[in-house]
Amino acid sequence: MPAVQTTDPTRSRLKVTVTRRLPEAVESRMSELFDVSLNADDHKMSRDELCAAMRVSDVLVPTVTDHIDAAMLAQAGEKLKLIANYGAGVDHIDVHSARQRGVLVSNTPGVVTEDTADMALALILAVTRRIPEGLAEMQAGRWQGWSPTAHLGGRLGGRRLGILGMGRIGQAVARRANVFGMQVHYHNRRRLRPEVEAELQATWWESLDQMLARMDIISVNAPHTPSTFHLLNARRLKLLKPSAVVINTSRGEVIDENALTRMLRAGEIAGAGLDVFEHGHEINPRLRELPNVVLLPHMGSATVEGRVEMGEKVLINIKTFADGHRPPDLVVPSML
Repeated sequence: MPAVQTTDPTRSRLKVTVTRRLPEAVESRMSELFDVSLNADDHKMSRDELCAAMRVSDVLVPTVTDHIDAAMLAQAGEKLKLIANYGAGVDHIDVHSARQRGVLVSNTPGVVTEDTADMALALILAVTRRIPEGLAEMQAGRWQGWSPTAHLGGRLGGRRLGILGMGRIGQAVARRANVFGMQVHYHNRRRLRPEVEAELQATWWESLDQMLARMDIISVNAPHTPSTFHLLNARRLKLLKPSAVVINTSRGEVIDENALTRMLRAGEIAGAGLDVFEHGHEINPRLRELPNVVLLPHMGSATVEGRVEMGEKVLINIKTFADGHRPPDLVVPSML
């Protein structure tokens, strides 16, 4: 592991660059502690802007919208010693290249677990109970009154929920699903301990293919890594029952979005609730046309409490580093 290093002791404060607007309380506290450059208009910084920031900063505070690769890190200045990511996922940062250059990477794990799990359940309800369709009818003034056969969705109780990725968020989704009376199943790289399985009332499937073929709802809660890219590819999506629903609050790259779109349009999958997309904000336009698809603008972690707590973790990581210690949320290769 690279040695934890601080900058020239004659300098009073670290030079910190923040790539996007953060909650006001976080920015204020950061300005009190460090020599900070803030992004006043919250624009997505270009590649050149990020490289320029890394040439003059001791610490860079990026977000999921900032892709930092090996070529960019090669242009970083000698002062850059910490990338304190504002977020739990670090798939947008070349962590291995950073460490080779003696740059530490930290993140903010565990903060958005409950918020993201809430959103997964919200999407499950929205799709299965056809909430957006009802909302659109009301807003357009088309509702003619109650009918016994109108807007029929499905009951959650008794449905089989297959969770893909049983980390913190996956387990939080499982707890919520239990309250709704759903049957919880999961596929994970490693099977959970027996006592955790018992608590979650969860059934483990060693074979992802076999689990997919038997579920009513699939919730994607796996991180984006080389091994999970298009984990739900066209072949696996075809294993789903025509009545199945796909929910994704994790990373868009885990699903082959074009294949999912084709199957939704063909009626081979009943519906989908997506908070993340394979190509960022560039969404397949055909998805927007489907009434059985709920699309959200990456809102899973969008709570005031969660975003402030994320900022507090960033502050602790930087301050701990500034004091010459290992950041508490240091990302190491074995975690990836």
